[in-house]
Amino acid sequence: MSSPTMNPSINLARPPARSALFLRSFLGLYLRDLRVLSRELAPFILRVGMQPLLFLFVFTFIMPRMSGGNPMAAGAGPAFGTVLLPGLMAVAIMFSGIAAVALPLSTEFGITREIDDRVMCPVSVWAVALEKVCFSAMQSIIGALLVIPMAIWIPATPVYPDIHNWFLFILVLIMASLLAGSLGLAIGSIVSPKQIGLVFSIIVVPITFLGCVYYPWAYLKELRWLQIAVLFNPIVYISEGLRAAVTPGVQHMPVWAILLALTFFLAILGRFGVRGFLRRVIS
Repeated sequence: MSSPTMNPSINLARPPARSALFLRSFLGLYLRDLRVLSRELAPFILRVGMQPLLFLFVFTFIMPRMSGGNPMAAGAGPAFGTVLLPGLMAVAIMFSGIAAVALPLSTEFGITREIDDRVMCPVSVWAVALEKVCFSAMQSIIGALLVIPMAIWIPATPVYPDIHNWFLFILVLIMASLLAGSLGLAIGSIVSPKQIGLVFSIIVVPITFLGCVYYPWAYLKELRWLQIAVLFNPIVYISEGLRAAVTPGVQHMPVWAILLALTFFLAILGRFGVRGFLRRVIS
C-alpha cells in the first residue's frame, strides 16, 4: 500500500507574523475610515473650515474697514491677523480632533453597539483606540493647514506664515493633533452618548476661549491669576507652539516648555483615553 502524496504548497504555507498581521489589520481599519471620510468630504471641510473662516472675515476683513474711532476696529487691526493665525490653527486642530473621535464613539457605544464590529478585527482592543487617535490626527492636520490659505486670502492685510524652523512646525503639528485626538477619545469613552453635546458647551468651548487663541499667553501678565490658571489648559500650549513655529515675531512661551507640556498632556490624556475605551468596550 503506497503512502498518500503530500502537497508541497501546504508545507510552505505559514501564518503571517504577528507584526505583519497587526500592521495589515491596523491599515485596514485606517483605510476603512478614510473611505468613509472620502464620502463625506464636503461636510468635513465645512466642519473644520467654517469657524476660522468667519473669525478671519469678521476680525481681519470687516473690522479694519470700519470708520475711525471705533475701539473694536482699532483692536482688530492688521497685526491682529498675525496673532490670530496660529490661534485659529489651534482651534481647528482641537475641534477636528475631538469631533473626529468623540462624536463617532457616541454612536458606536450606543444601543446598536457598533463598536463590537470594530473590535472583531484581529488586533488588540487598544490598537482600535490608537487607530482612532491617529485617524483624527490626520483630520486635525488637514484642518490646521486649511487655515493658512484663508489667512492669506480673506484679511484686508494678508497674513503669511513665517516658518523658519520646519522641524518645530511639523513636530508641534503632529503632537497637537495626537493630543486633540486623545482628548476626544477620553471624552467619547467617559461621557454618555446623550451628554456628548453638553460636553462641547461646558468643556470644549470654555477651554478654547481661554486657550490663548486670540492673544499670546504673555499678554495675560496684567491678570496674573488667570495667566497661571490657564497653564492647566492644553490648548494654551498648542496655540503657543504654533505661534513659535508660524509667527515667531509674536511673543510666545519658551519652546522647551511648550514641547514638555505637550508631551505631558499627550501622555496623560492618551493613557486616560485608552483606559476608558478598554473599560467601555469590555464592560
